[in-house]
Amino acid sequence: MADEPMVLGSARGEELRLLRAEVSSLVKTIPGAVERVALRVGECSLEIAWARPAVAEPGRPVDDAPAEPAPAPPAAADPQVKAVRAPLVGTFYAAPQPGEAPFVRAGDRLAAGQPVGIVEAMKLMNQVPCEWPGEVVEILVADGQPVEYGQELLRVRVEGAT
Repeated sequence: MADEPMVLGSARGEELRLLRAEVSSLVKTIPGAVERVALRVGECSLEIAWARPAVAEPGRPVDDAPAEPAPAPPAAADPQVKAVRAPLVGTFYAAPQPGEAPFVRAGDRLAAGQPVGIVEAMKLMNQVPCEWPGEVVEILVADGQPVEYGQELLRVRVEGAT
């Protein structure tokens, strides 16, 4: 029966149409590149794989790791300046709610653990904290901009860093 042709208007054709519509809707709502989609109508199966960035162990390269980002501007050369990076792929939001003041602005003082933004992924809002106390030097990502895993969001001049 797996080789049975799908006929529009048939029960199987309708199952396939509904399955395709659901997959299309799902793929559009979740950020990231779709790597593979597999559908099966008999027993109604569905399989979707999104491309994930590979994570390397420190000091050990990964063959399929994402390309290195472009060289950072000179501010990043300062040993006291560290980047707060996106913890996952998604959409960056600079404020807790639309229309509210941003979490941080250039020149603001930060405490360790203070939220600096939100990355939305799969309809979940993930707060992004700063790991160190310091001063916001530069904000690199605009509100509502898509971000990649590990992408620099902002730079902080860390207090007491050497």
